[in-house]
Amino acid sequence: MIETPRLILRPYREDDRDAFAAINGHPEVGAWLGGTQDRAGSDALLDRINAHIARHGFGFWACERKADARLIGAVGLVVVEDGHLPVGPAIEMGWRLAPDAWGAGYATEGAAAALAWGFANLQVDEIVAFTAASNRASQAVMRRIGMVADPARDFDHPNLHRGHPLRPHVVYAARRPGS
Repeated sequence: MIETPRLILRPYREDDRDAFAAINGHPEVGAWLGGTQDRAGSDALLDRINAHIARHGFGFWACERKADARLIGAVGLVVVEDGHLPVGPAIEMGWRLAPDAWGAGYATEGAAAALAWGFANLQVDEIVAFTAASNRASQAVMRRIGMVADPARDFDHPNLHRGHPLRPHVVYAARRPGS
């Protein structure tokens, strides 16, 4: 578990499923992820995330707002296996939040804490993040937490068809302090 002034990052609980499904099924969230997920897809994703956390000791943690104990999204780090995406093998930083939590600094706060945790606890010299080239808000979060654009590693997302507006992806990277 990671605590920030306003957030708790933790594994998911059974009682998070409804809120997580609402986030994953929200059209504004789906607009940046290539589509929404139905309840079964969201539940399967939550199970995969918790399995990743159990296996690796970290993952795309539940992001709970301390003020009201509400699940507002997910923030964390995941292993990208070699051959899965053009950036792998790597540790990827990511987040997704409910639209009513956008613009309040939660993504930046949670991502900064997860990035610091990653460098303090994982034997890696670099953590990457990537998003659609058109997702300026996520790119701004990446810059605010000290990540730097790495255009030589930009790629077309293989899970999105040619011509899909989200297919072109940009890559940002953070290096371990002192490396």
